[in-house]
Amino acid sequence: MRKMNNQTILLITCSAFLLLGCKKYLEQAPDQRTQINTPEKVGKLLVTAYPSGNYMMFAEAMTDNVTDNYVEGRADAINTDSYFWNNVRSISRDSPTSYWNDAYKAIAVANHALRAIEEMGGGAEYMPWKGEALLARAYAHFMLVNLFSKSYDKDTAAEDLGIPYITQPETVVEQSYGRHTVEYVYEQIEKDLKAGLPLLKDDAYSVAPFHFTRRAAHAFATRFYLFWQKPESAIEHADLVFPDGNVVAKMRPWTGRYKNLSYNELAVEYTKATEPANLLLIETQSWWGSRWRDYRYSTSSVLRNQIFGLGGESNITGGALAYITGQVGLTSYYVRKFTYFFARIGGASGTTGYGYTVIPALTTEEVLFNRAEAYIMLERYDDALADINTFISQRVTGYNSSTHDLTLDKARSYYGVGDDGEALIKAILDLKRPEFIHEGMRWFDILRHRLSVVHKDLEGNTYTLSAGDPRRTLQLPQEALNDPGIQPNPR
Repeated sequence: MRKMNNQTILLITCSAFLLLGCKKYLEQAPDQRTQINTPEKVGKLLVTAYPSGNYMMFAEAMTDNVTDNYVEGRADAINTDSYFWNNVRSISRDSPTSYWNDAYKAIAVANHALRAIEEMGGGAEYMPWKGEALLARAYAHFMLVNLFSKSYDKDTAAEDLGIPYITQPETVVEQSYGRHTVEYVYEQIEKDLKAGLPLLKDDAYSVAPFHFTRRAAHAFATRFYLFWQKPESAIEHADLVFPDGNVVAKMRPWTGRYKNLSYNELAVEYTKATEPANLLLIETQSWWGSRWRDYRYSTSSVLRNQIFGLGGESNITGGALAYITGQVGLTSYYVRKFTYFFARIGGASGTTGYGYTVIPALTTEEVLFNRAEAYIMLERYDDALADINTFISQRVTGYNSSTHDLTLDKARSYYGVGDDGEALIKAILDLKRPEFIHEGMRWFDILRHRLSVVHKDLEGNTYTLSAGDPRRTLQLPQEALNDPGIQPNPR
């Protein structure tokens, strides 16, 4: 796993926090050991160009994947506030504030790497690192705009409040920022994506899945263009993730090798760098890997049955899905996906420290779903069905194509709708739900497809997040709002 690099220079630390009220750091001289003057040093610096924050805890709690499991669950302000779609009071690890901070730190690292490359003359030996810096900058901004701004809507994106898009290292304190529009942010992401991708070289990395390889960059592009409602580009990049057309060999083997693993073995395997499905892994400073199973607001037996088609509940395939679910106590259910590393303060004898969780940021399965959804947007339903059925073939125990494959008639009948595209989108959303449970992906689908969410508490009270509710957009951290140029999100 990647560890935080000691060569993160003071100037970068300051620039990351200029959005957060940084004071007086620039008055100090940087340590000479931190001079970035070789390709190797740029490469080491870019290890920290990926957000070390984790969005999964708060994103998952806002979805319909969780409910009130009071008798079992750990009380936590992030989990509780997110469940009720309130502004999260905590600013600690795994909070929206923490993710905002860490994403802008990553952007600052990318910008300083790009400046260093420019100052060193930008020779050919620097180009792979320039490509990685541009992709990392694009990814961090993309995640921020999709969490802290309204989901992209082509009719309103030119007016909707976006986020600050930072492309230069800050060299002065107290710099003021403004919020660009969502459309502008997407345009800048595409600019970085197009400039960076051709420069990438996979052999530049010692552990490639922790960096933007070409396949990872194309995978990110499928998500980006799908969210930007440009399906042709999403399909183009998805095809480049699977240049030989062999998707199955790169998928998680839930019906094969995974089914024979213990829970602990599965947790290790799921986020392993050698797992072909993992196109981009990010090591986050997060407690998610040790606590996701036992929060108060988590997945109940009723929800597990609905999501996985168990206990008499149906699923669109009509077969038994091969995922391995576990149980904590009496009511909390989960899929064993994560493990974590505890870094003790003061060595092995220390009792306090930091938790680290590796997360799968981009995967083969997501690319397959993205391409299928893009096909649906273009009314290429046969192509969409081909991708959906490829997925089903690797997730149903005892798969039989004549029994379990999806057809247009089957989809329309199952969902009780007459429109082919609507029926297939519903099928994709239902298949994605168990595949990405605990990973926050459901939240982005809820936003993009304007789905309502209903939560209940143990007293029977019902709370609804409707399609137009402004709480669907996370509020910016208070430190950012202290900048007079930064407007809050409406409430």
